[in-house]
Amino acid sequence: MPFLTRKTKRSRPGFRSAAALVTAAALALPLAGCTTVHTTAPAAARAQTASDAKAAGRFGTVDCREAKCIALTFDAGPSEHSAELLDILKEKKVPATFFLLGKRHIEKYPELVKRMAAEGHEVASHTWDHKILTQIEPDEIRAELRRPNDAIERLTGRRPTLMRPPQGRTDDTVQKICREMGLSEVLWSVTAKDYKTYDPKVIRERVLKQSTRDGIILLHDLYPGTVPAVPGIIDALKERGYVFVTVPQLLAPGKPKPGTVYRP
Repeated sequence: MPFLTRKTKRSRPGFRSAAALVTAAALALPLAGCTTVHTTAPAAARAQTASDAKAAGRFGTVDCREAKCIALTFDAGPSEHSAELLDILKEKKVPATFFLLGKRHIEKYPELVKRMAAEGHEVASHTWDHKILTQIEPDEIRAELRRPNDAIERLTGRRPTLMRPPQGRTDDTVQKICREMGLSEVLWSVTAKDYKTYDPKVIRERVLKQSTRDGIILLHDLYPGTVPAVPGIIDALKERGYVFVTVPQLLAPGKPKPGTVYRP
């Protein structure tokens, strides 16, 4: 099966401030260091469990072995812009995957978390306080992952099985803990770097330029330029023949495996 290989450096000099939670949230895994991190592509995940049932959801069943699929994902919400985003997704019948933050987000907008789940979106974790997992101790990693999952389960009745590590930074320790906790890690292939520009046109153009089949798009709905860019992104990609799916649908008929890092 095809793998992509990345290396990360594991060091734990201290804590990252929560104020830095998204200033560099779309960084790819570092290329220097001592730990090799293998990532599994969606096509490889689909091939691993071809006998599994196809992923289904409110938006219907999609077989990404045949369809030209792409996943729209949003980090670091909910936010003041999430209700408008959910209206857009509902109107256009597009499912998304939301990697939510606990502190000041899930806590502040519990009704939006419930709405995301009720409207057929995949609700997942982006940790509690956006600490860089490769820089903190194992017990702190567990707390960063457990607290948002507990909160999401209380609100939606379903415990998340997916997480996205802050800044995409992971290593063997993070993977081991994710495996213990029943979590798969999800990275991305498309980033608009919407933390650097609030221009919807620029965000749209960056996404469209990078999008390919089986892509995972990373956006942040907490920034003011992002949600206005979403309708144009959806319309343009639909015109190109793309079908929008959640991350689990992208991997189906395979299922996310705890401890595995997924990246197109």
